Amino acid sequence: MSTTTTTSATDGSTSTGGRTVTRLLQRQILPVDRDPDTFALYVDLEEARLDTSRHEVGGSKGAKDLNNAAIRQSTSTGRKLRPDQVLSRTAARALPGQMISFGTYFNGFPASYWRRYTVVDDVTLTLRVRGAGTVVTVYKSMAAGHNQVVDSTTVTADDVETFEFALTLTPFVDGGWYWYDVVAGDDGAVVESARWTAEVPEDRAQHGTADICITTMNRQDFCARLLGQIADDEELRPYLDTVQVVDQGNKPLVESSYFPAAQESLGERLRVIVQGNLGGSGGYARGQLESIRKGTATYALMMDDDVVCEPEGIIRAVTFGDLAKRPTIVGGHMFSIYSRSRLHSFGEIVQPWRFWWQTRLDGYSDWDFAARNLRSARWLHKRADVDFNGWFSCLIPRVVLEEVGLSLPLFIKWDDSEFGLRAKESGYPTVSFPGAAVWHVPWTDKNDGVDWQAYFHHRNRIIAALLHSPYERGGRMVRESFNHQVKHLASLQYSTAELRHRAMEDVLAGPHALHGELATKLPEVNAFRKQFVDAQLHADRDDLPPVRRKKPPKKGKSDIEIPGRWSTLIGAGLAPIRQLRPVRAMSRDYPEAELTAMDAAWFNLVKYDSAVVSMNDGSSVALYRRDPEEYRDLLKRTVAIHRRFHREWPALAQQYRDALGEITSPEAWEKTFAPWTDPADRPAETPADGPASTTE
Repeated sequence: MSTTTTTSATDGSTSTGGRTVTRLLQRQILPVDRDPDTFALYVDLEEARLDTSRHEVGGSKGAKDLNNAAIRQSTSTGRKLRPDQVLSRTAARALPGQMISFGTYFNGFPASYWRRYTVVDDVTLTLRVRGAGTVVTVYKSMAAGHNQVVDSTTVTADDVETFEFALTLTPFVDGGWYWYDVVAGDDGAVVESARWTAEVPEDRAQHGTADICITTMNRQDFCARLLGQIADDEELRPYLDTVQVVDQGNKPLVESSYFPAAQESLGERLRVIVQGNLGGSGGYARGQLESIRKGTATYALMMDDDVVCEPEGIIRAVTFGDLAKRPTIVGGHMFSIYSRSRLHSFGEIVQPWRFWWQTRLDGYSDWDFAARNLRSARWLHKRADVDFNGWFSCLIPRVVLEEVGLSLPLFIKWDDSEFGLRAKESGYPTVSFPGAAVWHVPWTDKNDGVDWQAYFHHRNRIIAALLHSPYERGGRMVRESFNHQVKHLASLQYSTAELRHRAMEDVLAGPHALHGELATKLPEVNAFRKQFVDAQLHADRDDLPPVRRKKPPKKGKSDIEIPGRWSTLIGAGLAPIRQLRPVRAMSRDYPEAELTAMDAAWFNLVKYDSAVVSMNDGSSVALYRRDPEEYRDLLKRTVAIHRRFHREWPALAQQYRDALGEITSPEAWEKTFAPWTDPADRPAETPADGPASTTE
């Protein structure tokens, strides 16, 4: 599909004497399943209504709060493409006089990312359109979000006409997109296809291939359907080396009714690996290990089992990786699987002083493209540089795995963010790339901050900070850990506080214990939690006593009002002291309140001696009870262990950093996988100087 041309070298950076080839960077696509909920991600019928610049708003907190609220407000009129206007995977029909913009998440061209991270300097947009009188306009945006017309043309005949636009990437240092709009003529129009291509050095002519590494546990049907999505896309197939599924559950993937069709379609490309439950990090590390030992794929793509995949996103990620200036991790974005036009996060960083992951400081999470389109959202036009990308969909060059090592043996949580930081320190950036995305259960719908996962959250965050914090004692890490511990205690979440305390004790045990406890830690955590009342979940609310209290709310005020700033500060100061008071007698037999998950914040929980609290997923409730003796004991231990961490942090950090290369090495992981490794099942290893990629 590539055509060879001869041009003069512009920078002398290639060894091909200036010879270049044409490579397809991106093509116009429409949703595979024609789901109207996703149309806003592909085509847009709304006008662009750019929000106010933060520089115009100024530094006033009140003004910034009002502007943020305005930015969140919908500008949509509800106009959508009709399903019958989606003619094929690449073609869309516009009704007479209708304007359709392709300045969308999947069809806009993220020029600033190509400008910053790849060898591409110029692109060519080729459009095939039919419909006399149809006007085609090409736009660009700058980092501040302002739109500019680049070029325009009119279709003069009813037959298909082809238009080419030569576009430079020079003005996209800080951000900006290219896109095209179509206004149909009197008889309508059909946009048959659009292709973004570039002349690239001849040694970049062939595309790489990926080993897709999926970790699954007891989600047979979801995982098998994902395999079907991957298998059924003919355009994707040449980019696949193998599809490796690490099955760690007790409900085998192969027993899914969807599995045989996927297996037949993928054939020898599919490999199912069965092993014990070593968590996400153990599953992904197994896929990484098999990929580097096999040595035939350019990349290993980490992917969750419970996602809906846009296959074109994988192709785009591979293409971007192929043309990157240096080996680059290419991550995808996460959309909500329940509300499919909502973007969970556009790019994540690890805040170094707090050492906590978050959306970049000038970005927004949970963004609904159906409510405010790409062209109307100023913040989406500035390039989002990140520290890591979640492993729900993340393409890692094999050479990066070979140099910086595999995943840390953390079971779950922080394995992906730690790896991104580790790679960054070795000179390998991560790009969360627009157009490479999956739909997934958003993190906000989970309760992983207080359930059994609290152990892994806390332990692994501390380990990552010990390894990568630029501050002598982890910045705010120890103080924030103490504050959170007191908050959980004051909120009657004793099981969570105990798990977090145990996590800190295990960190002190040193890095070499991580591999040995990978298969045993989760059962230990679950068994430990069962002794606490707040960790015992009830599917039926009637399993617990009704709410009764001796005194009604003071002056009839609601117990779930959100306090102001001063009330919050006063409450935070008084809450730890209140826990030392005697428990009201009636609260031992009857809960004093019933709180929904959304209202179960610490400033509400601290008011009660007992409460029924529902879980975030809505499936169960738990009974929280205040216990002054438990509180005193845990608070005493909390003070002691945090003092120890503050004192020993520098030495502990050095211990973990010295061991990092060893515990992430393929050799260390091979020992961990040994109980589930059959030498007869291993693929033949490729010599060290073997091929880096294969193409079909």
